[in-house]
Amino acid sequence: MSVVLSAHDTPAQSGSNSILAFDVEAVRRDFPILTQQIHGKPLVYLDSAASAQKPRQVLDAMNEAHECYYSNVHRGIHSLSQTATDHFEAAREKVARFINAPSSDQCIFTRGATESINVVASSWGRKFLREGDEILISAMEHHANIVPWHFLKEQIGITLKIIPIDDNGDLDMEAFDSLLTERTKLVGVTHISNALGTINPVRDIIRKAHDAGALVLVDGCQAAPHAPIDVQELDADFYVFSSHKVYGPTGIGVLYGKADILRDMPPHQGGGEMIDIVTFEGSTYKDIPHRFEAGTPAIVEAIGFGAAIDYINAIGKEHIAAHEAGLLAYAQDAVSSIKSLRIIGQAREKASILSFVMDEAHPHDIGTILDRRGIAVRVGHHCAQPLMQRFNVSATARASFGIYNTRTEVDAFVEALEKVQDLFG
Repeated sequence: MSVVLSAHDTPAQSGSNSILAFDVEAVRRDFPILTQQIHGKPLVYLDSAASAQKPRQVLDAMNEAHECYYSNVHRGIHSLSQTATDHFEAAREKVARFINAPSSDQCIFTRGATESINVVASSWGRKFLREGDEILISAMEHHANIVPWHFLKEQIGITLKIIPIDDNGDLDMEAFDSLLTERTKLVGVTHISNALGTINPVRDIIRKAHDAGALVLVDGCQAAPHAPIDVQELDADFYVFSSHKVYGPTGIGVLYGKADILRDMPPHQGGGEMIDIVTFEGSTYKDIPHRFEAGTPAIVEAIGFGAAIDYINAIGKEHIAAHEAGLLAYAQDAVSSIKSLRIIGQAREKASILSFVMDEAHPHDIGTILDRRGIAVRVGHHCAQPLMQRFNVSATARASFGIYNTRTEVDAFVEALEKVQDLFG
């Protein structure tokens, strides 16, 4: 892809230098799905926080893998297998560089961030946690960073403590400080909330947790497409994210962990690829990452994952951040004229997510009306039911902005919301 820089939008500021926004129309041409119409209207896709669309470069890389060199990886000596293995492991290297991991061996391919968190809970948790040990998570966590700890609460008897948030959706750091004790073994926190867009101070959280002797797991699903990630600078013990959030395929994600911690963890699944020697009396296991990758992996999906990372890198996260910050500010200002609309989550630091409710209109009604105008938004609890309870709502409507969205699309979105207000006002 040839990235074209443009001054069509107001330049974002980074220090004393202006960063010109990339040419969004050039980006949009890379996404075939955006050319279609829904109910006779141009598709306006505002659901990237759930799953982002795929550029042609990712689709082409996956098609090439299927058509030209598909084979199983690691265990074959023929040319196709060796070529597939090279591309598969090259994708792992790209993931490692994307988050500045010290080694690609510390990047384990999983089915997604959900499985990554479950690996930590089932492998590290069952080995190292004891009855009465404490896990801290925030009140804005996705169910994927809640339910696995419920399993350990039921099976081992750990205590799950919740870091509260204020009415704006900011984490209560004073409460976090008071909740940290010598019994705290792990803090699990989202880097960016999928339901609010809140950007959490993960660097401070990690430092304080480490001072208390606890490990930290960061859910980076929403951060990965938007913000620079440096796991070494953060000093994260575990960091997880999914391919489909970063414009790649579904069914694959990554678990990053510090090497010494991963090597102390037992495999969570047994089968081919993760073994060293197997007899009927017992088994020995490979080193990381393969000890956690039993069975045939998602080969083509990993290659697509790598291509998606190439795509983001070609644009540059600084340009992505500037573009999306501009869209969010424009959208928040535009919806302020809709009197029946209330934004849920107005944190000091916020990513490109706009969650809201409207008087008299159920979020499902909002979503249906917008869909008839070609606009795709997410409605429901966003796999964050405790968070909905915190704000005393059953659900919200959520618009999430990505690299391919435009101010014209925001205008169409706001016009549709005005229609909702007219119908239910």
